[in-house]
Amino acid sequence: MHVFGLLGNPVGHSLSPPMHEAAYDALDLEARYVTFEPENDRATLERALEGADALGIAGLNVTIPFKQDVCAIVDADPLATRIGAVNTVDFSGEQPTGHNTDAIGAIRALRDHDVTLEGATAVVVGAGGAGRAIAFGLADEGARVTIANRTVSKATALADAVPGATGGGLESLPEVLAEADLLVNATSVGMESDETPVPADALHGDLAVMDAVYRPLETRLLRDAAAVGATTVDGAWMLLYQGVEALERWTGRDAPVDVMNDALRARL
Repeated sequence: MHVFGLLGNPVGHSLSPPMHEAAYDALDLEARYVTFEPENDRATLERALEGADALGIAGLNVTIPFKQDVCAIVDADPLATRIGAVNTVDFSGEQPTGHNTDAIGAIRALRDHDVTLEGATAVVVGAGGAGRAIAFGLADEGARVTIANRTVSKATALADAVPGATGGGLESLPEVLAEADLLVNATSVGMESDETPVPADALHGDLAVMDAVYRPLETRLLRDAAAVGATTVDGAWMLLYQGVEALERWTGRDAPVDVMNDALRARL
């Protein structure tokens, strides 16, 4: 029996267990996906990871508030190190290794919708954890990245870290979007509310628009984008593919993407 799981606090709202367990059933894999909710302090987190390794847990996903601290504890790969956050831990080697599948999940979600990334002009709204992962992922794919954030200093600091990126405030969005090919909302604006971080009149039909928010699936930003003929990608696709990437890393098998997608969307 293989045991995988999710480390975070809180984790009761997570959609990862049904998504992963549906995959195990489809693959006829003797495995279970469980949740762990340790106290939010560094010493407890270190003991939790040591305990997971000692118990033979095969892999862990990591969510808020532990992604940054886990990055400093395990042997993080180069991408996770640049992002400064780990959301997937693999225990199969001599030492636990850390990876960031948020970046890869965003890229796979866009590719799934035939969005061209190499040479594209991409605008990422938000300079937090999700924005950081997505910005690095897009830059690695050859996109020219602009980060727009409410706090300009955070946008410019992230832009300084991402190769070739530029940063600015939200007021710059109409100007930068006019020539953009891709827009990604990496903020929580629009989650459980009918709000958008992007003026509707700044959108145009030549854009692809992805919203990292997945509750609701059809955010105001995506409605506005669809109204002008833009390609839209809802946040569940990124959530799906970060899980797909983790499962494939842990098991070495191709994930049953359709099965995982159905299980995820059935709960949204």
